[in-house]
Amino acid sequence: MEYLLDTHTLIWAATDVTRLSKTAVAVIADEQNKLCISAASAWEIATKVRIGKLPEAILLESDFEKIVQQAGYKLLSIGVDAALRAGRLQPDHKDPFDRMIAAQALGLDIPVISADPKFDLFGVRRIW
Repeated sequence: MEYLLDTHTLIWAATDVTRLSKTAVAVIADEQNKLCISAASAWEIATKVRIGKLPEAILLESDFEKIVQQAGYKLLSIGVDAALRAGRLQPDHKDPFDRMIAAQALGLDIPVISADPKFDLFGVRRIW
């Protein structure tokens, strides 16, 4: 099955797996699953590292593509369809990174691995 990792899930998988739920660990560890990462996560990590909100992700930010590739994750680009879907999503959740990840998950009809219940507002299938 295919899944989209939320940004914090990616960070925790790379830096501190003890913060992940047992379900998230099992899904990520299952080699039969295809795990995707949104380009929005790269944007979010770079932004938050720059402003000092994610010091634990400095290494991930500095070598993002290599780390994602070595983990076997598929990197999702942000296309026009996803951008329009993100902008049109209701309710008016203001986090652009969450909106894009939700839009991509909805467009691909795949669940998001996330502890954040805000994804539920968008009608996204969420695993945690």
